[in-house]
This record gives sequence, C-alpha cells and structure tokens, in this order.
Amino acid sequence: MSKVRVRFAPSPTGPLHLGGVRTALYDYLFAKNQGGDFVLRIEDTDTARYVEGAEDYIMEALEWCGIIPDESPKHGGKYAPYRQSERRDIYDRHLAEFLKTDFAYLAFDTAEELDEIRKEFDQNGEVFAYNYITRNRLKNSLTLSDEEVQQLLDDKVPYVVRFKMPVDRTLNLEDIIRGKFSVNTNTLDDKVLVKNDGMPTYHFANIVDDHEMEISHVIRGEEWLPSLGLHYLLYEVMGWEKPEFAHLSLILKPEGKGKLSKRDGDKFGFPVFPLNFKDPETGNISKGYREEGYLPEAFINMVALLGWSPANDREILSLDEMVHEFDLHKVHKAGARFSKEKAEWFNHEYLKFKTDEEILSLLKTTDAINLNGAADDQLLKIVSLVRERATFVKDIYRDGHFFFETPNFYDEKAVKKAWNEDTPSVLNDFAGILTEAETFDSENLKKIIHDFAEAKGLGMGKVMMPLRLSLVGELKGPDVPDILQILGKEESTARIRNAVNNIQ
Repeated sequence: MSKVRVRFAPSPTGPLHLGGVRTALYDYLFAKNQGGDFVLRIEDTDTARYVEGAEDYIMEALEWCGIIPDESPKHGGKYAPYRQSERRDIYDRHLAEFLKTDFAYLAFDTAEELDEIRKEFDQNGEVFAYNYITRNRLKNSLTLSDEEVQQLLDDKVPYVVRFKMPVDRTLNLEDIIRGKFSVNTNTLDDKVLVKNDGMPTYHFANIVDDHEMEISHVIRGEEWLPSLGLHYLLYEVMGWEKPEFAHLSLILKPEGKGKLSKRDGDKFGFPVFPLNFKDPETGNISKGYREEGYLPEAFINMVALLGWSPANDREILSLDEMVHEFDLHKVHKAGARFSKEKAEWFNHEYLKFKTDEEILSLLKTTDAINLNGAADDQLLKIVSLVRERATFVKDIYRDGHFFFETPNFYDEKAVKKAWNEDTPSVLNDFAGILTEAETFDSENLKKIIHDFAEAKGLGMGKVMMPLRLSLVGELKGPDVPDILQILGKEESTARIRNAVNNIQ
C-alpha cells in the first residue's frame, strides 16, 4: 500500500462521544500529514442497536469540527458504498472464500444451550469461552458429521460462522503507539464472524472493508486491542496484506478511575458529545459543545491534546498547524484525563482571537438573547468593553445585560456599601449636570465626574459607587464613563433618578 488511507468507522447507535471525535481527528490529522485520504465508513450491521438519526448526527458533528472526509456516504468515492448495510454482496463473496479454509466452522448452538453451559461453568467456578477446548463438545460442524450438518442446513436451522482459533500459537503483534508484544492463541476464543441473520460482525466486516478500501493504517480505541490477534490471523488466512495498527488510550473521567462517560458529564456539568442529541425514543436531550457555546476550533484544539503533545509543548494550534505537526509516534500510551476547566480555557483563548465584529455576529445567532434592537455600532462598543473576561460569547450578554435592561432590583450588599442618606441628593445634583453635558463621550464624562466630585468635596468612590449601582444594579461592570456613553444621556439620567426613587 503506497498511499496512506485511514478510516473512521463509527456505528450509528447513538451520538458521537468525545472519544470518537478524537479518533476521527487523529485519523484526519495523520492522513493529511501524510498526504493521504480520510474515509468515513458507517458500520451499521448492528440493526438491533441502530438509532434513527445517529448517522446524520455523526456527519453533522464532523463537519462542525472541520473534520471533512474525502470519502463517505455523503461525499461518495470509488470504494462506495460506505455503509456496511449496503455491502452485503461483498461480504458474501469473501465469506465464500473464507469458508473454504480450515479456519471457519458453522456453529448451531442456540442461545439457550449456551446459557446452560455458562451456568454449568459458573457452578464450577469457571468462566465459559467458546474456544479450542469447548468447541469439541458443542454443536458445530467440527463435531457433527457432514450429513448432520447438511440436514441442519436443509432444515434452515440458524447458525453462526466462527473463527477456528489455532492451538498454542504465539502471535507477534505490533502497534505504532504501544510497540511490539506477543499473544498466545490459547487465550483467545473462537469469535463469531457472521451472525445467524447472515450479517457479518465487526471482526469480519471491518477486515473485508479495510482490505477492499485499501486502508493502510487502522487507528482506533484501545478497547479493540484484545481483538488484534484475531485480526492478524484473518488477514493471514485471507492472504491479504495487513495494515498498520494504532490503538488510542482512553479519555479518563475528571476524577477517579475509568473512562469518561455521559454520567461524568452530568455530574460535573460539561458535555461529552460535540452537538446536542435528542433521543428519538425518550425525547431526552444530551448537551453538546456547540450548543453550550464552544467554538469549533477551540473544541478541536482541546480534543487534539487529549493524548498527543506537539513540539515545544504548544497548546494553541490551528487545524492546519495540527496537520503539519501530527505524529502517531507522539500519541501517549497512558490515558488522558479530561478537564472541564481546561476546555473552558481553550474557548476563552480562541474567543480572544476573534474581532469585535466576529463576536457580534456570533452573539446575534446565540439562542435566548434579546439585544432589544440595539444598533451595531452600540453593540460593538459593548462587545469591546466586556469581552476580555468572557469564556463564551453568551458571557458577553450575561456580563453586559444591563446595557439592554434597566435594573429592576439592586444588590443588597452593594446598597449597604454604596448608599447613605446623602446619596440621593448627590445623585440628583449629578443627574442635573449630566443633562447639561454637550459632549457625551467617555473622556468628557470622566472629566465631568471628576469635577463634580471635587466641587462637592467628595472622594471619587462616593460618586462612582452609587452611580455604578444606579446604572448596573450591582457594583460591577466596565468603567462608569464608558457605561454612561453607551447608555446615552436620556437613559443614564433616567436610571439615576430611578435608583434615587427606589433605593431606601
């Protein structure tokens, strides 16, 4: 295989998990770094667990992340079709060849019969496995005569096709991330390759598809590492050149042991899916990073560093920079612990790169925000004033909500700190001066406040704090002259008089 070709092959059994996004991203980065192709293949042979809408969700999520396949069910390609459910004739053709080997056999055991055997093993303190020891006492084409097998086939008795694992053979395996290691075949069971409905399992279908699609490198999660020995043997039995393998470590939960799950997201208050996902059966909605306000470039940067370290320990990289630097040999063997705080840090950093105009455009499309018809020039001033501390675009509205809404309550602690019996008189006098101001920009307003305080013989705090409280409702926000300028003369004086009338 001269050209690098990788595939991301999710099952449409639910929303795309954070770990799946990382697998797709590493596939994409490696392919583009090597000048190769990134293929999206939908592994939908598990019809019992198929979830309506999951395939569309996967494609939309990858597009939002900027991980665009070269070939997919949507984009097409010369190795189509890219859904396993549409490749049945290809599997049947290769199954016919596989059945001619000494490594395939038919197993007619029912689920009930296998359950009885498991109970028998349990009672003896043993764990049942369909393997080189037990297969010789079970109902399959290894123990039945040719006539008995043919009779079962004629009677249309359901069966599965199993792989006949060789006995006591040492397999020398190699993984790009984990190096070389050995497995004895006696530790492996006889996996089902084709189910009793005729559809292949993952083990057979993915081997056939990877061969047919000329996949050069298989990058997948470490949960598939125990299957590597079987897959090596399948390539050997079929006489095919095997790809190189790289198994990615787990993304770990923020605290304790184990991999990151939706339950952890619910507990600690962060999404584990890229987009919101509505369960078609229950109607329950799982939160997504997009809807929570994360920028796609920040999200992808965060995901990329969950298990990979670029040169010089850089943390902020564009997708193009990641492509340029990515190296599978620098992917970590150990699990990567997820951090909500770090995810938010990435979003804050990327928000800083945005211009005021870009942030305003995002603000206008953010749900549950009412800008009350404010003009763009006013909105740009607000963005410029409050953006520095924002982690998400929605924070700009939250932190600057007082620009759009007159305070209808005043923080109790702030009132105790900023208000005394002389304050109403001071503010009424200042409001009168404001109405006379000819120039209502922040520089002139700063001078007006300073001159007023000096003329009254007051410290600046005695003017600034109650003034801020009147305008905002709390003792926070940008500089008071800037707030005054944006609110304008009429609104500013109205808020001051409203506070005087309502704060006791």
